[in-house]
Amino acid sequence: MSGRTKLGVLVSGSGSNLQALLDACAQPGFPAEVALVVSNVPTAFALERAKKAGVASVVLEHKAFGSRADFEKALVEKLVSAGVEWVCLAGFMRLLGVDFLGRFEGRVLNIHPSLLPAFTGLHAQRQALERGVKVAGCTVHFVDPGMDTGPIIAQAVVPVLPTDDEAALTARILKEEHRLYPLVVKLVATGAVRLEGGRVVTSAGPAVGELSLRNPGEPG
Repeated sequence: MSGRTKLGVLVSGSGSNLQALLDACAQPGFPAEVALVVSNVPTAFALERAKKAGVASVVLEHKAFGSRADFEKALVEKLVSAGVEWVCLAGFMRLLGVDFLGRFEGRVLNIHPSLLPAFTGLHAQRQALERGVKVAGCTVHFVDPGMDTGPIIAQAVVPVLPTDDEAALTARILKEEHRLYPLVVKLVATGAVRLEGGRVVTSAGPAVGELSLRNPGEPG
């Protein structure tokens, strides 16, 4: 299908959010397609997911480059050569610098397993449990040079149960991640959400707000 927004998905691990995007892109009428998957880890299972879906993939080991700038230059070259318009981070365990972000200004997304700005960085679910919060969730945001500090687009909320351990909470949040990320990609690909002057601008009506209010298990 021509005319769809081309996505580049950056991965480092199992790639379950990549799979959610691949599944969404396989649906008739979805306005985006995954043009390239890039992993900085050669053993990442996400690469198998890309192969099974018939999507091009490449390994760029960051340790093979002399500097972050060199790594990101190579990364940009791969994405540009594939015609990538939007970049989606899906468990990509590297911070991106200003040069890379400048090349895809306002077109880099990330999903994080907490209700940002709470619990940035690694092990967000563990942090949430340690602090005793009563609700947790996930956030899709535009990427800036900080760690999980970019402008927030949408969030989904899940309850934290008294019986939860890290694995149980992670699984509950992940289910919402797999719903939320493709929905936000659809919004940005159609121009319903964009970044202007460091602020998220939407013409999607109540759709984005509903992402934050809907309870898990509630019909879409």
